[in-house]
Amino acid sequence: MKEFRLVALVAVAALAIGGIGVADGLSDKRAAEQVAAAASGSSPRCAAVPRNEVVPADGALFGVNLDLGSRSLADYAQDLGHRAAVSVSFTGFPYDSRGHDYLLQAAEQIRASGRTMLLTLEPEEGLGAVTDEAARTLAADLHEINETGVPVVVRFAHEMNGSWYAWGQQPTAYVETFRRVADAVHEHAPGSAMMWAPNYGGGYPFSGGQHEAEPGSDDFAVLDTDGDGALSMADDSYAPYYPGDDAVDWVGMSLYHWGSAHPWGENELSEPDKFADQLTGVYDGSGGDDTAVPDFYATYGDEHGKPVAIPETAALWVPDGGGVDELEVKRSWWDQVFDPALPERFPQLKMINWFEWDKHEVEVDGRVDWTTTTDDTVRTEFVRALPEWLGFAPEGGC
Repeated sequence: MKEFRLVALVAVAALAIGGIGVADGLSDKRAAEQVAAAASGSSPRCAAVPRNEVVPADGALFGVNLDLGSRSLADYAQDLGHRAAVSVSFTGFPYDSRGHDYLLQAAEQIRASGRTMLLTLEPEEGLGAVTDEAARTLAADLHEINETGVPVVVRFAHEMNGSWYAWGQQPTAYVETFRRVADAVHEHAPGSAMMWAPNYGGGYPFSGGQHEAEPGSDDFAVLDTDGDGALSMADDSYAPYYPGDDAVDWVGMSLYHWGSAHPWGENELSEPDKFADQLTGVYDGSGGDDTAVPDFYATYGDEHGKPVAIPETAALWVPDGGGVDELEVKRSWWDQVFDPALPERFPQLKMINWFEWDKHEVEVDGRVDWTTTTDDTVRTEFVRALPEWLGFAPEGGC
């Protein structure tokens, strides 16, 4: 059952828009409006920000993964009462001219109503398609965006330890490719940073996926960290994929409350401390015993000294799922994510992004409302729960 539990997390991270171009959810009308705004200079033009200055000295940046086809960042800011410090975008990589145009349009919307772009690159044709030329083109585009005052954090080929993506469970090729992209970004786009973001390790090695490492292969040997000839949760689900401190600026891990246990679809309160327990590899609850998973925060936040991000988080709410009501389910999760004790307990936690989508999820064969700002009652309580240690984009821009 464990592999099904973790594969379910993938659908949220992949998104309906993954791989078809950044901000593909933008309507043509909205895209045209953004281009016109850029041409007219109606948005403030800000100075470029060095990559290390994006990391807050205290607390964490608050960001959003927004359905841009339904709402703009400006609308979200009005609903929340704050401008998100981070906006999450996805694109296939390498991208074509259409992807390039959407990338710039998404950056313009962020410049007008946000601050920093978290750009997730998905090499859907495999790691071999990521050429040096593609890396240089990316770096040039990022430099152009940075010069308009929009910092970028590049989340390259996330969940590489999973078996469901074309870049999955290929540790040697992944590390080499990540490092090449990082070299180009670090050299040519000083306002952009690189994020390494594996999938949470509960259920590793996620057997049954199309791209799982084959026994006897070189990749399998690298992933067999305990040398027993098999892949299991006893093997380190993160370390073989780590590209190195010089290539990585941020580390990230998306954590969701899907419910208590597979099959998903019931509206259930989150167990106490679930968020922190999964981040530190000590979770043992209704979803299974994951205590074999390494302590992600201690290893990469403390030992490697990297700022830690939660690139995506939310709590499952199924409108026709019965059980606990919407506010209580979502509050049971955000009370953990916004715990007043987190900054002291996890001082390297520097970014938290909410997944603000209402969409069909194949795991429940129905609609899931992950949002916190579309219902008046939920929005009021969510805004009230936002802690002082979260940072937002300046209201006047920059």
